[in-house]
Amino acid sequence: MDLDKNRVIVFSDVDKRDGIGIEVYQDDKLILEIFRDDTKLTKRVTFFQQEISLEILEKSIETFKKEIPSDFIDD
Repeated sequence: MDLDKNRVIVFSDVDKRDGIGIEVYQDDKLILEIFRDDTKLTKRVTFFQQEISLEILEKSIETFKKEIPSDFIDD
């Protein structure tokens, strides 16, 4: 995998949402995001591209589960 064009970024968001997630880039384009929202107590996938291979989706979910703690954070 070319790390400059294909990468996963772990991020937190406390401005519009309250939680943590990963962004997945392919060829320098954001293709999907998996986000754990600690306010809504949800985990959601957002697709930024109409077609994503099942292999990339499965690897993204695996990475999310490895990098992001599964427990929601209470205030």
